[in-house]
Amino acid sequence: MQRGKYILAIDHGTSGIKASIVSATGRVMDSDFHRTPISFLPGGGAEQDPQDWWDGVLVAAKRLVARKSVRASDIAAVCVSSTFSTTVAVDADGLHLANALTWMDSRGAPHVRRLMKGFPSFEGYGLAKIMKWLPKTAGGPTLSGKDDIAHVLFWKNERPELYDRTHMFLPSKDYLNARLTGELAASYDSIQLFWLTDIRDARAVRYDDTLISLAGIDREKLPPLKPSTDVLSDLLPEVASEMGLPPGVKVVMGSPDHQCACIGSGAVRDFEGHVYIGTSSWVQCIVPFKKTDVLHSIASFPTAVPGKYQSVNEQDIAGGCLDFLLNSIMYGRHGVSPDGMADNPYEELNRIAENVPAGSHKLIFTPWLNGERTPVDDNTLRAGLYNISKTTTFDHIVRAFLEGVAYNTRWSLNYVEKFVGRRLDPLTIIGGGAKSALWCRIFADVMGRQIRQARDPWQSNARGAAFIASVALGEIVFDDIPGLMEYEQVFSPDPGNRGIYDELYEAFVDIYRRNRSLFRRLNGN
Repeated sequence: MQRGKYILAIDHGTSGIKASIVSATGRVMDSDFHRTPISFLPGGGAEQDPQDWWDGVLVAAKRLVARKSVRASDIAAVCVSSTFSTTVAVDADGLHLANALTWMDSRGAPHVRRLMKGFPSFEGYGLAKIMKWLPKTAGGPTLSGKDDIAHVLFWKNERPELYDRTHMFLPSKDYLNARLTGELAASYDSIQLFWLTDIRDARAVRYDDTLISLAGIDREKLPPLKPSTDVLSDLLPEVASEMGLPPGVKVVMGSPDHQCACIGSGAVRDFEGHVYIGTSSWVQCIVPFKKTDVLHSIASFPTAVPGKYQSVNEQDIAGGCLDFLLNSIMYGRHGVSPDGMADNPYEELNRIAENVPAGSHKLIFTPWLNGERTPVDDNTLRAGLYNISKTTTFDHIVRAFLEGVAYNTRWSLNYVEKFVGRRLDPLTIIGGGAKSALWCRIFADVMGRQIRQARDPWQSNARGAAFIASVALGEIVFDDIPGLMEYEQVFSPDPGNRGIYDELYEAFVDIYRRNRSLFRRLNGN
């Protein structure tokens, strides 16, 4: 058992709750995981029961503390990372009134389009309308309908009885904080995708009454705002007791997954980039300015680092494509569970893909299973396999899935680099997908960048939450973090693969250009 000061980091992802004990300097000591289900509904619905989250937090934390990898008395704080743009309607006690609408739920899209339409129109936005948002928020409600504001508008227009009963709308991180402390608040960064805040001063984000009025949302249903490094309150005594923790443990505000991952990647200085590969993925870096690229849905938003912004280009589905491949194609076809095929199905996919040459015999996969967010905001896009022939095997398909996600990430990187005005090289790679050395090599080759595989890359959100809490407790400052990072491997691009990957990347982008009107015709509302 080691002595020191530790953080209980709660990483709430789409697939479940991960609880980790992390040192103040970012070393992960132990972790536990509890899976949570998701329900996909007609019309673009994607819901989860927040009680499943809370039960998962208690179960995972209790098991973790009971293993005594560190003394319970040495755990000084709890800090939560959670999915960005997942929204919960709560009562005055912070208890949920209905299922949460996740970041994949797009049913609010018609209401956002109605809110933002006008003449003259640009890319679906009324110019006069969007110009009320851009200077203050660095963006505006996205037409895909996957933002918090779209979720609230969906409830207001299609579930008015729920909207009326709601005391407050909370981001998922802040819902969990409410269950931990009894206090209702949101952080400067978690509130961003409500698109109702003035972020021109990243140190003092505040609501904007004009935008609230335009959106038609009741001001009193929005939570008070605090910096990510603020201590919200002590852990409720009954919750501390359930987890096996002593009284007086602090709960730090924390940040959404994007922001925590950024901190946990170690890329906390201006213009240092990272790639996250989880269920979704993104390319991101911290910048010293507020800026917007309207055409490609890129903007810079407040982050946990005081006074700083982060630019991000997010891919809707990344690692989730592998889950689809396993559950809907590979194992579904054979009618058996993954456990019946391999001890670790993801390792099995790696083994299969390693035997296929770069480029998968020019088979191209487009990973748009749920539409796309950036660099194009289009919920009508759909995935596909292109250039299949009689010589195509299942092995080719597996590798094409890995490469297709990398093509999409290169597409995103291209616009992030234009946005920040410089080349991002090297890039730190984090997230569950970064556990695969093969996938890291593919990313390096496809993107033409040195890829640094962070140590315990799947723990980056937890490590970021722990770093935020450590700053809040005065144990470290943000400038200490790069020196605390460790890397498993560094992958440099293979010049021998550049030609094939450049060719297929150009074809990948061309597939979008040539088929976007078809997707809109097939899948438009």
